[in-house]
Amino acid sequence: MSEMMGNTRKEALKAILHRLHAGESPQDLQAAFRDAVGNVSPQEIAQVEGELVQEGMSPEEIRRLCDLHLALFRESLEREEPLAPPWHPIGILMAEHRELLRIAEKLTRLAQGQGSPEELAHIREHLEESERHYLREENVLFPMLEKHGIVEPPRVMWSEHQEIRKLRKELGTAEGEALRERSVALGELLASHFFKENRILFPTALQVIPEGEWPGIRAQFDAIGYCCFTPATPAVPVSRAEPVPGPPAGRLRLPTGEFAPQELEAMLNALPVDITFVDKDDTVRYFNQTKDRIFVRTPAVLGRKVQNCHPQKSVPIVDRILREFRENKRDAAEFWNPLQGKLVYIQYFPVRGANGEYLGTVEVTQDIGPLQRISGERRLLDD
Repeated sequence: MSEMMGNTRKEALKAILHRLHAGESPQDLQAAFRDAVGNVSPQEIAQVEGELVQEGMSPEEIRRLCDLHLALFRESLEREEPLAPPWHPIGILMAEHRELLRIAEKLTRLAQGQGSPEELAHIREHLEESERHYLREENVLFPMLEKHGIVEPPRVMWSEHQEIRKLRKELGTAEGEALRERSVALGELLASHFFKENRILFPTALQVIPEGEWPGIRAQFDAIGYCCFTPATPAVPVSRAEPVPGPPAGRLRLPTGEFAPQELEAMLNALPVDITFVDKDDTVRYFNQTKDRIFVRTPAVLGRKVQNCHPQKSVPIVDRILREFRENKRDAAEFWNPLQGKLVYIQYFPVRGANGEYLGTVEVTQDIGPLQRISGERRLLDD
């Protein structure tokens, strides 16, 4: 932005503020504000507003400009031609952008005392639910972009997601002036962030991600869930998505990834829990080998009936658990007791197939004494 352009806009914005002080409503001044800022990005508008603060303009006056800015940007989003149909992941994200800006506008009005505490609580709930919007981008769209060679833009967007989360957390307890300041800051950040995604990230995604991959992306979106509204049903069945190539020879393909056998074995042994798997016929088929295993397991138990692995007095309990798992009457069983200075926590879970059929039972055992002693928080690596 040139110095001349910046000065011109600043003077125009100051004139709008004088009109606000004279009693004109923000709604009546939207056209004047649009003419003052012209066809510029939210980042440029925010820069002008920042310069006005440095020149001594009060935060309250800047908030009134921000209200106009947010309303203007929401209007521009409403007028934008959709990049994709409503069922499409990009179409969904863009629709959510429009809705989230409406929520941000309402939050700003409520923070200024134009609403009830109940309405404010409802808006805060909406903001918490919006987490799914960012999770879908971070866990589905961004990885797909990276697979197709687009790495840096997702990193930048993810960084901005963290800023949004920080502000959203602060809004959860903010009151009075702090609430007003943070509501304005959130609206400004959302406007800038959505502008970059709509104008840069999303068109790039549509260019690099093949058409046949989008139904599968939509299925992953569905699994995470939505905020603000329920999107349209996909126009293309997920089954028509491009097939995922099979794993290289010697690797095990699972629905959520693949392993070499030695990788899978090492991963299970690295977990800080004892795992034992019993099949549908009550036969022990697997156990992992952690370095600090609580209960002894040896290869001799493989192929043995699980009832024979317990003291006779415990067999009725074992049989009941397995029976209720088979009959779908129970989803878990848990026990805990002190043992050799540890607090041993034992959990049993039924293992079911894709159609709900009983495949067996997994036992997970761990020492939860150290977990019970945890308090506070740790966010940095302990050297």
